[in-house]
Amino acid sequence: MHVIKAAAAFAVLAAAALPPAAQAQTQERHMHVEGTLLSINADGTSEARPDLAIINLGVTTEGRTAAAALAENARRMTALTQALRNAGVAERDIQTSNVSVYPQQVYGEGQAPRITGYQANNNVTVKVRRIDNTGRVIDAAVAAGGNTVNGVSFTHADPDAQLDIARRDAIAEARRRAELYASALGMRVHRIVAVSEGGGFSPPIPVAFERMQAADGAATPVSPGEIETRVSVNVTFELR
Repeated sequence: MHVIKAAAAFAVLAAAALPPAAQAQTQERHMHVEGTLLSINADGTSEARPDLAIINLGVTTEGRTAAAALAENARRMTALTQALRNAGVAERDIQTSNVSVYPQQVYGEGQAPRITGYQANNNVTVKVRRIDNTGRVIDAAVAAGGNTVNGVSFTHADPDAQLDIARRDAIAEARRRAELYASALGMRVHRIVAVSEGGGFSPPIPVAFERMQAADGAATPVSPGEIETRVSVNVTFELR
């Protein structure tokens, strides 16, 4: 039995190990191979428009006391969350991500810090499932008293669907290259001996947010673009 390895440069972004039973079966099949083994590393990709926007926004307020800062923050945050619901965001898609209160201090040379007031922060992470409404949701939150927008990211509501497309693409590429090697060697692909997945990754796309004055009451423009999903596989073929 001969072994040929055809390696291609690729980025492994997440590891997925075979279970012990699958490893045992693979080893057993290798023991019965009579031809030449060819190992191919191949990548597959999928590019698609995202269908889910994730926004982190909230309210920052100040007060002479921590209680005063929190009370004003709660009032404005209640109005903000109601505005999000009115803009079509479901209750399940609004999640508190941070609540904090900090003293504001003044430092003098040779003096202990002096507290001059308090700052309260409350942030929520919002999922916008109608992605074309992302700009309007941001505008509604800001109009209701939100004064902190920490950015927008885009992703897929069902990332597995895009991963499956990338997996098929990776397998097709591995098979194409196996046929090429077999032809160059005057052989043919007899069968697939083993398959393993090196990893898959579909990163959210972060978008820096800077609020702009929209003309004629139009929503703040937000462009989702496309997301690339990548999967790498290793396929071992038997050539004869």
